[in-house]
Amino acid sequence: MTNGFNEAYSQTFKRELSIPINTMNRFIETLKQSFLAFSFDLGGLLAGSILFFFINVFSFAPWVIIIYPSIISMRGVIGGFFSGRLSTSLHLGTVKPSFLNNTRTFLLLVCSTVILTIESSLMMGALACFVNISLWGTHLAESLNIFSAILTTMGLSLLFVSPVTVGISILSFKRGLDPDIIVYPVMSTLGDILVTLCFVLSLRLLFSGFLGSLLAWLFDLAFLFITILLLVKYGRTEHLSRTLREFSLTLLIVTLIVNLTGNLLGKISQVIGRKPEIYILYPALIDTIGDVGSVVGSTTTTKLALGTVGSSFKDIRKSLPEIGGACLSSAAWFLLFSIISLYLTHKPVALDNFITLSLLLLTLSVLAAPVISVISYILAIITFKNGLDPDNFVIPCESSLSDSITTAFLLLIICLFRY
Repeated sequence: MTNGFNEAYSQTFKRELSIPINTMNRFIETLKQSFLAFSFDLGGLLAGSILFFFINVFSFAPWVIIIYPSIISMRGVIGGFFSGRLSTSLHLGTVKPSFLNNTRTFLLLVCSTVILTIESSLMMGALACFVNISLWGTHLAESLNIFSAILTTMGLSLLFVSPVTVGISILSFKRGLDPDIIVYPVMSTLGDILVTLCFVLSLRLLFSGFLGSLLAWLFDLAFLFITILLLVKYGRTEHLSRTLREFSLTLLIVTLIVNLTGNLLGKISQVIGRKPEIYILYPALIDTIGDVGSVVGSTTTTKLALGTVGSSFKDIRKSLPEIGGACLSSAAWFLLFSIISLYLTHKPVALDNFITLSLLLLTLSVLAAPVISVISYILAIITFKNGLDPDNFVIPCESSLSDSITTAFLLLIICLFRY
């Protein structure tokens, strides 16, 4: 986004409370940009295809299918925090649209992302081990494997996902697009693809014998060591310490939520074993619903930061164009997903198959998209009114909640449709 466009964009927001808003233009603009951004959720079908192709990794251990959605969700949470904070900072001018010679705010944002990644990994590992030991009688050695699988996957994904997030943010900002609408939807999909590949790689290493397991643990130790160095060097800065304090609460809440998602997927797997199209669709579905929440949440946090919207729940009517545009975009893409998934599974794209799957997906969109939109808006208002930074809570919480909500609604609809 050019400087001229950025100034015009900010001035437009600042005039919102004093002049009538052309809601139709905002609806159309959100619809166009979100439809473009959600197009990257097609990559979720690739992530689902990878998952289905390597479905044998779930036979390595009973805990694998439970931690997969947890890792996907938590990586989305960290990515949502990073992209949301980056988008708001670009609008405010505290981060420059450049890789090199950037601001101290940008440096601290990167450091906090690394530290929060290791913190979330340890939380997930601890909860997963507790659940598996208490419910399945898992031994200590197996519990260590759970920790290693999570740490290796999260660490590898950090190396690939974060630089791409910065690149997408800078490119969209310079091209005159709104990073609040573009960045997270794009990165949630690319992140799912990369995380799925990293997950498969980490499991292959861990279960390939002594040498592979040793390489995984060496990587984990290096990841821990680098994080400790960053924490020692920058941990006392006010900006980073506040982020870690606030986001640690978010991570604790999210860790409990993503564990629920994993158990729900376990329930669905009992039904979709004979429905490969659902395996392939799953990452794209949770991506798209999460993207709807991110559009509403990110635009709301930016408006709150600029002071162009009040911290009242009644002001949600001012966000209806964004909510409507994002929800309509998700419904359109769900229809397209139904066709593509049937093609990828080599099922005939017959009228009855298309109608059944399309109705299932449309019902899912109609139920899940408005729910996550309202949740995102409420989270933004509550955190802002309590003096917290909405970027530390809104997208991270909505992204994990959207995964659970989408998975729960999917399970319900599959049962109702007897699919």
